Amino acid sequence: MLAFLPLLLVVALVVPVALAPLSRRADRLVTRVALTAFGGWVADRGRRRTERQHLLQAVHVGQTYRVYAAKTLLYAGVAAVVGSVLGVYLVGGVLEILRISPEAMRAALPTQLHFLAGLLVFPDLSVGQLFAILLTSSGTVGVASGGLVYWTRWENLSYRANARERQIDESIARTVAFVYALSRSRMAFPEIMRTLARNRAVYGEAAEEIGVAVKAMDYAGLDMLSAIERLADRTPSEKFGEFADNLASVLQSGQSISSYLDDQYQRYQEDAEAQQEAFLELLGTLAEAYVSVFVVAPLLFITVFVIMGLMALGDTLPLLQTLTYFAIPLANVGFVVYLDSITESLRATREDRDVDLASVALAGVRHTDDSGAERTGVQRPEGGVGTVRSDGGEQTAGLGTSSGHRSGGSAGVVNFERLDAFENVRWFREALADPGRTLRNRPVVLLYATVPLGLLSVLVRSWPHLVSGTLTLRVVDDFVVQAALFVVGTFAVVQELHRRRIAAIEAAVPDFLDRLASVNEAGMSVVESFERVADSDLGALDAEVRKLWADVQWGVDAETALYRFEDRLDTPTITRTVTLIANAMHASGDIARVLRIAADDAQDTRRLKRKRRQEMVTYVVIIYLSFVVFLVIVGALDSILIPNLPTDGATTGGGSPVAGPLSGISAVDTEAYTLMFFHSSLVQAVFSGLLAGQMGEGSVKNGAKHATVLLAIAYGVFLLL
Repeated sequence: MLAFLPLLLVVALVVPVALAPLSRRADRLVTRVALTAFGGWVADRGRRRTERQHLLQAVHVGQTYRVYAAKTLLYAGVAAVVGSVLGVYLVGGVLEILRISPEAMRAALPTQLHFLAGLLVFPDLSVGQLFAILLTSSGTVGVASGGLVYWTRWENLSYRANARERQIDESIARTVAFVYALSRSRMAFPEIMRTLARNRAVYGEAAEEIGVAVKAMDYAGLDMLSAIERLADRTPSEKFGEFADNLASVLQSGQSISSYLDDQYQRYQEDAEAQQEAFLELLGTLAEAYVSVFVVAPLLFITVFVIMGLMALGDTLPLLQTLTYFAIPLANVGFVVYLDSITESLRATREDRDVDLASVALAGVRHTDDSGAERTGVQRPEGGVGTVRSDGGEQTAGLGTSSGHRSGGSAGVVNFERLDAFENVRWFREALADPGRTLRNRPVVLLYATVPLGLLSVLVRSWPHLVSGTLTLRVVDDFVVQAALFVVGTFAVVQELHRRRIAAIEAAVPDFLDRLASVNEAGMSVVESFERVADSDLGALDAEVRKLWADVQWGVDAETALYRFEDRLDTPTITRTVTLIANAMHASGDIARVLRIAADDAQDTRRLKRKRRQEMVTYVVIIYLSFVVFLVIVGALDSILIPNLPTDGATTGGGSPVAGPLSGISAVDTEAYTLMFFHSSLVQAVFSGLLAGQMGEGSVKNGAKHATVLLAIAYGVFLLL
C-alpha cells in the first residue's frame, strides 16, 4: 500500500489543475495558490516580460501578466513533481523487465537475434547504485516535465498570436473594403467601427481587432484616435498595425478617408495576389513532400518488412499492422490538419437573425403592388404573450394597450401560440417536405442516413456466413468496402452538386451587384432597384432574386428581405454582400458606389479562387499518380513475389533443396501478408483522396469524390488479383 502513496500525491496535485478549465471554483483555487506562491516574484521579475505582455494582449487572454505568469510557474512545479514520481515508477518497471535471465530471452528471440540476449540483460545492482539510478531518473524526468510545461505555456501564446496574425492578414482586404464602402455612404467613422465590430463573425479577425477599439471607446471612455493608436500597438499583425497607424494619422489630419481607404484596398488586393503565388509554391512543395514521406516511405518500409518476414528474420507482421492501421492514418490526419491550418480561408458566418415571416399568415397582412404601403394586423408584443406592465396590469398580446381586450386580442394570442409551436417543428417538416433541398444545402445530413444503412448492410450480409460458420475476415472486408463505397460515393455526389451550386451562385453575384448599382445610379430607390433586377437574367440567382422581390411585395422591409435572401443561399460571398448592403442602407439610399465596391470584391475573390483551382490541378494529378505507383508495387508484391517464392520441398535447378534463409519461407503466413497489402491499399486510397480534395479545392469534403475513385480502383485491382 505504501508503494502507491506517491501516486495518491500525484492525483491530489493534478485534479485541481485539471478541473481549473472546467470549474470556476477550481480555477479560483488554482489562481489563489499561484498568486500566493509566485505572485510577488513575477510582479518584479520575468525574462522577456514586455514581449509576453504584448502576446497576452495580442491573443486577447482574459488574464493579467501577473496571473498568467504565476499560474505558469505553478503548473510547471506540479508537472515537475508528477514527472519525478512517475519517473521512479517508469525506471523501476524497466529495471524489472531487464532482470529476465539470458536463457529466457534467447527462448523468446529468433535464432538470428540470440546475440541480443547478453546485451539486454541488466546486471545485479547494489542498493546504492539502485538509489542513484532512481534519483537521477526522477530528477531528469521531473525537470524535463516542468520545463516542457513552462515552455509550452509561453510558446502556445506565440503560436496563437501567429495564427491570429495570419487570419487578420487574410481578412484585412475584405475588412478595408467594408469600411471603404460605408465611408462612401457618408456614415460617421465611429459608427462604421461599431458596425464592423457587430459583424465580426462575417469579416473575421480584422473585425475582431476593430471590436477591441470599439470596446475601448464605449467602455473605457477613450476617444477614437487614442483607441485606434492603442489598437496599432496591441495587434499581432504588422500589416494591420501599419494600417491602424496610418488611419489614425489620416483621421487626425482631416484628409479624405475614402481616398486613403481606396488606396489601401487596392494595395491589399495586390498583396493578396502575391500571397497566393507564394502559397501555391508552398502547396507544390507540400505535394512533393507528401509523395516522398507518405507514399514512397511507407512503400519502402512495407517492402523491407515483407522481405524480412518472408526470409524468416523475425515476425514483421505486427510492425506492418502498426504501420497500416496506426502510422499511415495518423500521419495523414496530421498532414491534413496542418494543410487545413495553412489553407484556412475566411469563411463568413453570421449570427442567427430573427427574420422569419410566419406572422404574415395573420389576418390583415395583404399582398400589394405598392411597396410603400403600411402593413396592418396584429403585432407580436415586445415582452411575449401576456406580459406584465410596470404598473401591475397585464398587456395583452398584439394590442400594446394598457387596459382591456380589444377586438381580435384573444385571436392574436392564440395565433401567436400556434406560430410558436409551429416554429419548434418547422425545420423538421421542411426537411421531410423537401429532402432534396435539405441535402443540396447540407450534404453532411446524408451521412446520418447512409452510415447506419451501410453498417446495417454489413451486419445483414454477414449474418448468414456467421450462422453457417463461413465468415472470414476477407468476406467481411468485401462487405465493409462495398458499404464504404456506397457511403462515400453517395456523399461525394451530393457534395459535388452542393459545390457546383455554390460556385454558380458566387459566379452570378458580381453581375447581380453591377446591375443593382446601375439601376440605383439611374435614380431609383433600393426597393425599385430590386424590382428591376428581378426581371433580368441572373443565371443561378434568378429564382432567389424573384423571391427577394416577392418578400418586398408582401410588405417586408428591404433589410429583412435581404437577410432572408442570405439565409436561403448561405454562401460566404452572399453573406458579406448582404451585410454590406444592409448596413449601407442605414446611412443612405444612394448605395451605388457601395454596390460597385461589393461587386469588385466578389469578382476579385472569385478570380483568386479560380486561379488557385487551376494551379492545383497539377498537384491533384501528382497525388493520383503516386497512388497508382503505390498500388502497382503492392500488387506486384502480392501477385508476383509471394506466389513465386520457394516453399518446403522446393529445389534449385540442380535438384538440391533450397538452403539458407529461404528454407524457412513456408513457415510464414503469406495469407496474412496478402490481407495486409489489401488493407494498406484501401487506407492509402481513402487518405490520398481526402488530401487531393483538401489540396485542390480547399476542403476535405470535396475530397470524397477522389476517395471514392481511388477506393474503387484499389478494390477492383485486388478483386482481379
